[in-house]
Amino acid sequence: MTEATTQAQPRPAVVLIGPMGAGKTRVGKRVARLLGVPFTDTDRVIVAEHGPIAAIFDERGEDVFRELEREAVAAALATDHVVALGGGAVLAPETQERLAGQRVVYLTVDADSVAPRLAGGSRPLVRDGVEAWQRILDERRPIYERLAGITIDTSRRPNDAIAEEVAAWARQ
Repeated sequence: MTEATTQAQPRPAVVLIGPMGAGKTRVGKRVARLLGVPFTDTDRVIVAEHGPIAAIFDERGEDVFRELEREAVAAALATDHVVALGGGAVLAPETQERLAGQRVVYLTVDADSVAPRLAGGSRPLVRDGVEAWQRILDERRPIYERLAGITIDTSRRPNDAIAEEVAAWARQ
């Protein structure tokens, strides 16, 4: 039996975490291309399977969304993909445990840079604007920092440069 056949499941190439609007999806797609692996965005998986996130929050509640999110994250982390997690996915203790030992990148962004990224969006937790975003980030920041192997600010750098940095780090 070879080592490859004895492994229980693949390890994600890279997992991107961070607040809403940090660029996890945009950067993640580029990183996946550079590493030659597929890309999975857990929020997009939820939308494809269950409908818009805002509608899930409004019609079924945040608890239902978080359960769907835990399931999507568990499935994504069982692949060799580059994985982008929704901003609140790291709140679940099960997800925090699953991220132990993974190559986790924390993408940060400042409030001035995120404001235009959030404008006109349908993100249910930041309907009240950047102030709500900042409050959520302040609550989650210690978890992001604890889970991350590297932190990269996306506020004013091109996505391609960020992706190249993440891919280089993942190859080490």
